[in-house]
Amino acid sequence: MKVLKVSGTILLSVIVFLVGATFLYMKQDKFGAKPTGARLERMSSSDNFDDGKFINQIPTPDLTEGYSMWGVIYNQFFKSHPRTRPQDLIPSSKTELSNLNPDQHILVWFGHSSFFLQLDGIRILVDPVFSGNASPVPGTVKAYPGTDRYTVEDLPDIDVLMISHDHYDHLDHSTILKLQEKTKTVLCGLGVGAHFEKWGYTEQQIKERDWYQKVTILDSLMIHILPARHFSGRGISAKNTLWASYLIETPDQKIYIGGDSGYGPHFKEIGELHGPIDLAFLDNGQYNDAWREIHLHPEEVIQATKDLRAERLFPVHSSKFTLAVHAWDEPLMRISALAEQASVQLVTPIIGKPVELDALSESYPKWWEGVE
Repeated sequence: MKVLKVSGTILLSVIVFLVGATFLYMKQDKFGAKPTGARLERMSSSDNFDDGKFINQIPTPDLTEGYSMWGVIYNQFFKSHPRTRPQDLIPSSKTELSNLNPDQHILVWFGHSSFFLQLDGIRILVDPVFSGNASPVPGTVKAYPGTDRYTVEDLPDIDVLMISHDHYDHLDHSTILKLQEKTKTVLCGLGVGAHFEKWGYTEQQIKERDWYQKVTILDSLMIHILPARHFSGRGISAKNTLWASYLIETPDQKIYIGGDSGYGPHFKEIGELHGPIDLAFLDNGQYNDAWREIHLHPEEVIQATKDLRAERLFPVHSSKFTLAVHAWDEPLMRISALAEQASVQLVTPIIGKPVELDALSESYPKWWEGVE
């Protein structure tokens, strides 16, 4: 009895220590800040906010029926899954972004869901992650070799920094800190600005918007803030900031940025409201049947492209970080085959290579083939 009592005391002490250590660790700046005051009041008036949390347009469980969090964790970390990370270097290119002709309409992809756009001389940066890690725990979700060719120092001044939601693989604390002096305007969903203010951004820099609102940049470019089917959160609290997709509209082009999203009726609605769309960025990677309501499988990416009435598809959310158990190149292999069957035009440049948006190619090399 005495041994059991001592063992129980030790176990309780360990649990208390772990809880305390976790609490202290999560007090770090990297976890951001909860919305309060006037910001929380604005959020509360949103039609998409209910009972202290943002909600999706249709019921959206974090985990698919029949799956449990412990089962997912066990499968992810304690079972063997081949080729979730590449052994070889990912092909990439380095471009002097500050030297780009401002009259050119340019796209540069940095891997995963991070990319740079230049439209009508306006420079846009989307979901940048340049720290080499997509997790609050250092060294746990490391970028693939070859994918970290760029740093914040390589970027020109940014007119619009667009954030789809506040998960760590889209909102990177280290990167955001370094971008503050380079960034004119931050565009994000309701509540996300609390993180930016904690990290030193001014109220004047931040534009927080709800779904179906819009922002005009320098008279020539309009950005529509639109729904996605996902969730948010950087710590224990979840869904206390708004996730979003975006449509960038210029006199000549419409570009859709899907952020992270499960399949839903919002794609068809956006296509009816804003289509046809010249180019759609959709998440195609880090999917799993266990969370199919909040991420797209490749077949759904194709259907969403058609729903959006998009002429071309850029599949993102792959090729830099492992967040699921499929092989690292499976998303690109599957989407390539499906797009060919469905006559969907893919845009799949290598990381860092500039793409002329006014002269998109009919085909791109399958750079992932032959990379082990």
